[in-house]
Amino acid sequence: MAQEFPTQAQVVIVGGGIIGCSVAYHLTKLGWRDVVLLEQGQLSGGTTWHAAGLVGQLRSHANMTSLIKYSTQLYSELEAETGLATGWKNCGSLSVARTADRMTVLKRTAASARAQGVAIEVISPREAQDFWPVMAIEDLVGAVWLPGDGKANPTDLTQSLAKGARSRGARIFERVRVTGISVANGAVTGVETDRGAICAQIVVNCAGQWARKVGQMCGVSVPLHSAEHMYIVTGKIEGVHPDLPVMRDPDGYIYFKEEVGGLVMGGFEPEAKPWGMAGIPDDFEFALLPDDWDQFEILMQSALQRVPQLATSEVKKFYNGPESFTPDNNFILGEAPELKNFYVGAGFNSMGIASAGGAGRALAEWIVNGAATMDLWPVDIRRFATFNNNPRWLHDRVKETLGLHYAMPWPNRELDTARPFRRSPLYDRLAAKGACFGSKMGWERANWFAAEGARPVTQYAFGRQNWHDAVKREMKATREAAGIFDQTSFAKLLVQGRDAATALNRICAADIDVDVGRSVYTGLFNARGGYESDLTVMRLSSDRFLLVTGSAQAVHDADWICRNIPADAHVTLTDVTSAYAVLALMGPRSREILGRLTSADLSNEGFPFATIREIDIGYATAFANRMTYVGELGWELIVPAEFAVGVYEALHAAGADLGLADCGYYALEALRLEKGYRAWSRELTPDITPFEAGLAFAVALDKPGGFIGREALLEARAKGVQSRRIVQFTVDDSEPMLWGGELILRDGQPVGEVRSAAYGHTLGRSVALALVESPLGVDRKFLETGRFEVDLAGEKHAVTVHLSAAYDPKAMRVKA
Repeated sequence: MAQEFPTQAQVVIVGGGIIGCSVAYHLTKLGWRDVVLLEQGQLSGGTTWHAAGLVGQLRSHANMTSLIKYSTQLYSELEAETGLATGWKNCGSLSVARTADRMTVLKRTAASARAQGVAIEVISPREAQDFWPVMAIEDLVGAVWLPGDGKANPTDLTQSLAKGARSRGARIFERVRVTGISVANGAVTGVETDRGAICAQIVVNCAGQWARKVGQMCGVSVPLHSAEHMYIVTGKIEGVHPDLPVMRDPDGYIYFKEEVGGLVMGGFEPEAKPWGMAGIPDDFEFALLPDDWDQFEILMQSALQRVPQLATSEVKKFYNGPESFTPDNNFILGEAPELKNFYVGAGFNSMGIASAGGAGRALAEWIVNGAATMDLWPVDIRRFATFNNNPRWLHDRVKETLGLHYAMPWPNRELDTARPFRRSPLYDRLAAKGACFGSKMGWERANWFAAEGARPVTQYAFGRQNWHDAVKREMKATREAAGIFDQTSFAKLLVQGRDAATALNRICAADIDVDVGRSVYTGLFNARGGYESDLTVMRLSSDRFLLVTGSAQAVHDADWICRNIPADAHVTLTDVTSAYAVLALMGPRSREILGRLTSADLSNEGFPFATIREIDIGYATAFANRMTYVGELGWELIVPAEFAVGVYEALHAAGADLGLADCGYYALEALRLEKGYRAWSRELTPDITPFEAGLAFAVALDKPGGFIGREALLEARAKGVQSRRIVQFTVDDSEPMLWGGELILRDGQPVGEVRSAAYGHTLGRSVALALVESPLGVDRKFLETGRFEVDLAGEKHAVTVHLSAAYDPKAMRVKA
């Protein structure tokens, strides 16, 4: 008997691919029964059905790894629960290296795996061949073996998840096309379909390649673009057996898995072929694109080199199935900042099968709890802005992001396509001075400045890169004279209104109800006491506050603040990022330089630390905030955009004889690490509390009215024992370069991973901030009595723990 089509539901999920079915499965597992899933064709008929089905656990971010580890566990148990096979096979996987640099990557991967509790083994080419006898190994340097990886059948897996969801009450309807999203008062109210409207409290967009289109129905940006993804299936090959591991050869851009005694061979070519520029046809179901052997040639040539038997093997099928890719190669998850109760799970970048189990659970928990239950920033929809949804920009960027799967993950690697995108008023001036630009939230930002006559182009390496000495010059200028940093990319939010102080004080952990003209560094916490952001709040008047936060956080922070302002409060938030440039003037001679351009009193008495004033700077009038991110005297000058060039030129004219130098973000990063300053999304995350971060001093636990997260922090403080802590280390040897992600060992045992690292030229060695963990507690004794090392691509180096900042600017000396 056919199901009656519903007119209302608690949740409507749009899209019946693996992620939509996983969300339905996990919502019902969490006790939500009134769940409706709509699929315009048949389940798995979009992109899921032609996925290769590889499940590799390890990712660069620990929580992303944990999502996939959960997927492997779920897939191994699902058949027993539902009675439907999933094709899951725990066959393990190999990754091989053709070059010394790729072997360095694999050794770094092995150390990261140990930090994250993933089984891995570094092996020789001969040992790799024992696992995978059909491959040639003459050109290989080494490999890694991950026994916990595997493969699954995407269509079977989707059907099994759907059956599990149905068994707990979910209703699934195929052949239903969503034609619109209903909205009222800034919240979703349901969906319109070709079979009638459904009222719903929550709508989840899991529409795969169509997710961008579904988002556009209700003004939500889902920045993704389709690209062609190709693989072949061969006939039987001697030596290929059902338990053959998955094999990846990233230097050749290719992967292999066994299928019915033959091989599936596909890959991620360096320059992809975008598809669907005029939109994805609604009836593109269980469909493929024409074979393109010219596009596939680079993969085929690599595969013939790796598996010589392919030259005489039958090619049974060529699959060219488009998939959706995002601008940064991470998928998109979470509640849309533009529309309340509208959630998105899409853009899986050919990693949907591996990610779907964990991502479906994470999104279901987000929906049920009204907030993420773990740090999901790498995939949070709020890392993008509306301008990231520009179709021409997406088309050009996706050509590169597909290839990132197997591209060399160099330290500080920058994406090259669809740039320049956003430019500061000083862009041309800095370019003329030899700036080498990187990109953050679309902003072109100077990473370092080339010496006169040198080309400002980064030459990537795992050791010292070609900008090493340039950053040394910039750091020396900042420590001994003065440096100027263009930080225009900072996000700026203006919060104003009669109730602004009260509302912000409830959202911020520090007391921001201070005198006009004061600036306050504060965290914004979730209910678990973890960081949603850290930023500076500047009180411009009794009812007007300027918030300056990280470049990537404008959408996220505005959304978090607006969600937590009471509905009846008289408060407005305006993103004024584009209205102001920010020039950070830092260093012991900064007061002298700025003093030549202003009538303001810059003395300690007249302009104390954490003070903001509107002052004259040359012909311009701008805000000067006495704050530092480098551990030196300095001011952040928040300058109206139209005055930025004038202020920049005036500062250089005033500081020319005092050693003022242009400085970039690489120097800024090293300077802040020498001082031990924390950064959001690295040391400060939704899973890290201020006690663990060492920032309890910036929390006003006893302020009237409290703040979000206070109860969790009081509970944590009462427990006393901290099982983890952010710790500063320096490498005893002056040669090694740390980049982040390295494993920290105590007495030979893994205890944590490096969150941020740079070469500290003032210290003469690499400096890092790491998250150290121990179930017995991480206290002073634990840190002072252990023998600590860092695993750098398999080589262990002794490190020194610093319980106070390694660089002490007051004494102007280095603590050994």
